[in-house]
Amino acid sequence: MKKGDVLWALALGIVAMIVINPSTHESFILFTNAHPYIAAFIKFSILATMGEWVAVRISSKCWIIPKGVLYRTLIWGFLGIFITLMFQIFLAGVKSGISNGYLPGGESKFAIAFFVSCIMNLTFAPVFMAFHRYTDTYIDLRYNGRRNIAVTDVVSEMDWNGFVSFVLIKTIPFFWIPAHTITFLLPSEYRVLFAAMLSLALGVILAFGKRKQKEVKGV
Repeated sequence: MKKGDVLWALALGIVAMIVINPSTHESFILFTNAHPYIAAFIKFSILATMGEWVAVRISSKCWIIPKGVLYRTLIWGFLGIFITLMFQIFLAGVKSGISNGYLPGGESKFAIAFFVSCIMNLTFAPVFMAFHRYTDTYIDLRYNGRRNIAVTDVVSEMDWNGFVSFVLIKTIPFFWIPAHTITFLLPSEYRVLFAAMLSLALGVILAFGKRKQKEVKGV
C-alpha cells in the first residue's frame, strides 16, 4: 500500500468519524440543518473530489493530481448546492403528486423515495451530468494548452456516444435510481452527505471500468 493510499483512507476515516462520533455528530446535524447550502458545498467539494483522486489512482495505478483540481473542487461544491435544492423541489413535488392523486403510493416511504429518485434522475440528472461533463472537458482543454476555447470546441471534444450509451442508459437505471431511492429513505440530514458519497463511489466504479478497458486493449 502506497503512502497516498493511507492518506486517502485516513481522510475518508476522518469524515466518517465526524459523522459517527457522538461528540461531533450533534454539531454535524445542527450545522447541516442551519446552513444546508454551505454544508452541501463542503460535503461535495471534499467527497466528490476524493472520488476524482481515487479514480485517477485506480485507472493509472499511481497517485496523480487531477488537472485543475481546485476548479473541479469548486465546481463540485456549487453542484452540491444545486443538488440540495433539487432534493427539496423533487421531494415536495412527488409528495404533492401523491396527495393529489397524480401518483400512486399513499403514505409509503418507499413509494415516495422511489418516485423522487426516478423523476429526478430522468429529468434533472441528464442535464446535470451533461453540464458537469462540459466543465470537465473545458478544464481538460485549458490544461492541455488550449486558449480562446469556444463552446463548440468543448462540445466537439465531449464523448457523447459514451455519455448516452453508458452514463445515461446504464448508470441512471442501474446505479442512480436504486442509489437515490436509498438516499430518500434516509433521514433528511444525511441525504446530501450520502449523495456526495455516491459521487465518490461512482468515481471508483468508472475508474475500474476504464482500467478494465485498458487491460482488454493491452494498453
